Amino acid sequence: MANRDVRLALWSGTNFTVRRILFRRGGIAVRDLGAFRFNNALSSFRLSNVVQRSQVTLVLFSGTNFQGSFRVFRGSQSVANLGNFNFNNVTSSFILVGRNLTNTEISVIQRTGNPPRDILVVRQ
Repeated sequence: MANRDVRLALWSGTNFTVRRILFRRGGIAVRDLGAFRFNNALSSFRLSNVVQRSQVTLVLFSGTNFQGSFRVFRGSQSVANLGNFNFNNVTSSFILVGRNLTNTEISVIQRTGNPPRDILVVRQ
């Protein structure tokens, strides 16, 4: 399954600096970044699918349990400063999958609080 091919590195500082958390083995849904003592701390990240570069989606949410405002990043990429997206130090939950989530799927996730199947779900 494509979820095992995704990688995500999160940094608390801009330009990939300060504290780092790595997710290297697949899709994941984190309901509350407080579980990693990383709530409202995300400033930069690197996102990739090591097999199919275009097949990866990261959705950052300002609230826990996939609520609040959100930003969607599709395809392998590096973002050095989330301030450029008006989302620096506001992420409280996120979803990472090895395919392209549609806007409709993201709306359902936000409405129901249920992440896609076949990924690890982390709760606080």
